[in-house]
Amino acid sequence: MPDIEQLSDACKLLGDKMRLTILSLLKERELCVYELVELLQTSQPNVSQHMRKLKAGGLVKEAKKGQWVFYSLNIEDKPYLHEFFQFLPSQKEKVNAISCADLNCCD
Repeated sequence: MPDIEQLSDACKLLGDKMRLTILSLLKERELCVYELVELLQTSQPNVSQHMRKLKAGGLVKEAKKGQWVFYSLNIEDKPYLHEFFQFLPSQKEKVNAISCADLNCCD
């Protein structure tokens, strides 16, 4: 069971619209930074800043594939967030409409 500090930190991370949108996108599948930039229509430094916070908060993990970094959700060990994530709106159409091949990245 999480303590108050852990819940407070998670709530702070979830309370930001951009970070919540990122988590909603990652709920569909792992994504690279460039896919997130395109989906969110924002800058790479902005996405990277949010990813750094989400990673530090333990909500996302990264996996290197060659020189590219892919992000995915890391909530398996946080059952207190599972129900919350069920209420996030689906981003499946958006995520399925984009790929690294389309963006000419991560090859």
